[in-house]
Amino acid sequence: MNPPRTVPDELDAVVVGAGFSGLYLLHRLRQAGFSVKVFDSAGDVGGTWYWNRYPGARCDIPTTDYTYGFDPQLEAAWTWSEKYATQPEILGYLRFVADRYDLRRDIEFSTGITAASWDAAGKRWNLTTDRGEQLRCRHYIMASGCLSLPKSPDIIGAGLYTGEVYSTSRWPHEGVDFTGKRVAVIGTGSSGIQSIPLIAEQASQLTVFQRTPNFSIPAHNGPAPADRLRPTQRKPYGVPRSRSRAYGGIARCTVAMSFPDRPRVREAHRCGNLRTAPPAATA
Repeated sequence: MNPPRTVPDELDAVVVGAGFSGLYLLHRLRQAGFSVKVFDSAGDVGGTWYWNRYPGARCDIPTTDYTYGFDPQLEAAWTWSEKYATQPEILGYLRFVADRYDLRRDIEFSTGITAASWDAAGKRWNLTTDRGEQLRCRHYIMASGCLSLPKSPDIIGAGLYTGEVYSTSRWPHEGVDFTGKRVAVIGTGSSGIQSIPLIAEQASQLTVFQRTPNFSIPAHNGPAPADRLRPTQRKPYGVPRSRSRAYGGIARCTVAMSFPDRPRVREAHRCGNLRTAPPAATA
């Protein structure tokens, strides 16, 4: 974390968000010779991994695919402990990256951009922070991601409830003790699937409200697979290049099959991700 500093009146670029994309943008823009500042309302780097601290929070794709690929020395300096790393380890990785490339000196934490207007004549953005600072920039870049704002349930009467209410995307940093309490969880997306088993270990009663079931298969989590780490260690750019050619940036093992084809499902899942192709048409 850093103390407030004086921000220059004019910059080449302003980036909003200090998560994965914001940190990389800062690094690359610096390399290109631009003057740049990053603003984030959080108290440190991490983006969604700074805020999402709910029980069981972890990556739901192999963390060997959830890394930067621009520097082979960085890849050699960091080894993931699990196939699906937990939130503390992912946050630790981003802090490690921020320290390694001295990124914090150009990040304003606990600071948000409250107003932005385009000056067509001057070809500059006019920005205002929640601290009352005024600044101008040529390029205004949003790296806030799609998970930066929590969504409260739009349920009639929800405001009448006077008990404790928590959101997985804004979990208290000090944690929550559910021992002996009756708990209701709304939703079974990734955060629900991850948090429900751990909350159930503490709560005296747990009720889950689900609109749409998700398809979930066993994670078979454990140490990061050696066959996934080996390409990174021997050929540092091999894994990033395969990710750059993959849909969504995630290296996948694609197997054409029709259910039930359990042995091939297990093999595809062992590779790290599962995609199914429709069975071939028959005459």
